Amino acid sequence: MPNVPDFSGWATKTNILCSDGRTIMPGAFDDNDGKKVPLVWMHKHDDPDMVLGHAILKKKGKNGDMWADCFFNDNEKAQLAKELVQHGDIGSLSIYAGGLKHQGKGNVVHGDIREVSLVIAGANMGATIENVSLAHGDNMEEKDDEAIIYNDDGTIFLSHSDESEEPEMEKEEKEVLEDQKEDQQEEELEHADEGKSPKAVWDGMTEEQKNLCYYLIENAFKKAGVKDEGNEDEAEHADEDGEVLTMKKNVFDQEAAHEEVLTHAAQKKIIDRARRLGSMKDAWTEALENDDTLKHAVYNDDGTEQQYGIANIDYLFPDYKNLDDRPDFIRRPDDWVNVVMNGVRKTPFARIRTVHANITMEEARALGYVKGNEKKEEVFNLLRRTVDPQTVYKKQKFDKDDIDDITDFDVMAWVKVEMRDMLNEEVARAAIIGDGRDALSEDKIQEAHIKPIWTDDDMYAIKVNVTAGTDDAATAKNMLKQMIRNRYKYRGSGNLIFFTSEVWVAEMLLLEDQIGHPLYETVDALARKLRVSKIVTIPQMENLTRNGKRLMGIAVDLKDYTFGSNKRGQTDFFDDFDIDFNQYKYLIETRLSGMLTKPFSAMVFEIASAGPQYTEATPESGANPKALGYYEKEGDIYRKTTDTEVIEGKTYYTRGNY
Repeated sequence: MPNVPDFSGWATKTNILCSDGRTIMPGAFDDNDGKKVPLVWMHKHDDPDMVLGHAILKKKGKNGDMWADCFFNDNEKAQLAKELVQHGDIGSLSIYAGGLKHQGKGNVVHGDIREVSLVIAGANMGATIENVSLAHGDNMEEKDDEAIIYNDDGTIFLSHSDESEEPEMEKEEKEVLEDQKEDQQEEELEHADEGKSPKAVWDGMTEEQKNLCYYLIENAFKKAGVKDEGNEDEAEHADEDGEVLTMKKNVFDQEAAHEEVLTHAAQKKIIDRARRLGSMKDAWTEALENDDTLKHAVYNDDGTEQQYGIANIDYLFPDYKNLDDRPDFIRRPDDWVNVVMNGVRKTPFARIRTVHANITMEEARALGYVKGNEKKEEVFNLLRRTVDPQTVYKKQKFDKDDIDDITDFDVMAWVKVEMRDMLNEEVARAAIIGDGRDALSEDKIQEAHIKPIWTDDDMYAIKVNVTAGTDDAATAKNMLKQMIRNRYKYRGSGNLIFFTSEVWVAEMLLLEDQIGHPLYETVDALARKLRVSKIVTIPQMENLTRNGKRLMGIAVDLKDYTFGSNKRGQTDFFDDFDIDFNQYKYLIETRLSGMLTKPFSAMVFEIASAGPQYTEATPESGANPKALGYYEKEGDIYRKTTDTEVIEGKTYYTRGNY
């Protein structure tokens, strides 16, 4: 088999600034000298039909420019490409390289050429690099980068001898070409910030925007009298350089009475704007706002004429993109949940019992002895309480069809995270303040199984009444004083955490001295004043009331609260598939009990008179109860009346201050 190549040309050259700002450094591809690589059509190396033959790489010159001697196969597409090369229709080579290493900002110092491609002449303006997978930085030794590297030398050479060599050039011609290349690099550097190259603009466009360009070019051909010889979906035309252009018509077919045509001058304006702005969408927007020559008649449904660039041009804009692969949960602040779940004590048995001997009574004191008198026995009480477990769960189901249709992310992994987080939040809430559901609700976490600190017996949770002030600031100041004054009653482990709401933290931080200086600069300073290790806010604690009292905060060492479970609080997750209804079903649950296990181990602070006070008031005859702000009573609930006139025999109420 003869060794004469079908054609030869420069695969890549060094010391040329590419459009993305990188430069192929001398010697970058020295290891590829003599290497045999596939010859491919337009880098379509994933399609066997597009492999046209092979290329032998040769290092030439002191800078390590890579020369390619190329050999075609005998298959139909290879022979077609050979004919295109022989006729001069195709005149450029490009390489696909991997294992790129960079030094400094954009200097490619090493790479492995994996294939050489024939590319359409004129498709690449200047030397360019297209990233395949790239994460280069300023430091050396970044590996496994891949790129398509275009050479701006658009000349390939046909061979007519046994040895293919680079054609000799006249000295003056070489010097002129080198001068032109240097001028081109300087111009690219000089105008780097003015806008992107046409290729960079084209690569940044969506398929819809590219189809728009096809459509505009097709109309230009129609106006010039070129006939459509394609099928009903596509039409092919050749430009003046011989390049085949495919017009995708069916996307834009309309039954409008008018024909939308742009002149060549108008097309040039659009492309120039796109290059300057870097976006075809922005170019069209600016053109339609500022250039009347680009507008044409479009008719409304009622037949009236309106001025507009292209009917429904928003169809061509790119689709909205999610910032994240999966939706972000809108949730209440839940940092406090981890504080609770990590702080409580856990036992490997679900039924908990505590026994305490009360030696605080007078009868338990030691006695003085007088000679001759009978000694008295000590008397004290044993206190005992128990708690048994309850199951807490969260259940979910989805249609299999819906899960199959969501391809952007794993929807069930996403939902499982939500189910676990919400289960933990519910258990933590039940332990601190209760679940808040009505006592008769079948979904309630019963307080007999997980005892909330807020409503626990006074023997375990000390209740401290805080006097309501004239406003929230005065009330917050009273709470500070009461917490300090009542600390002597506390008998817990000692490492207190103060759970409260953001409302009361804000009011305490806003307290000032008589000359306007804040009493507490930070939350940590406030915690030191309250003699607690830290302050944790719980959103669910805002505006909680019971028995006419409003909750302000709870101070507790979580080691004094115990969760009991036969599996040490293990959470079980179950999934099942319902064949009849084609549904996935999921269940997460835990079975546990919980309570304070040390007497006087928590302090609960409540406003003594929370909520408005209502006073009976009978309106005068003919008065307007609604305008006067009267209330009607239904059981223990007062609702603002909707009556607009007095109803005889009906009792109304007025609401007082806190």
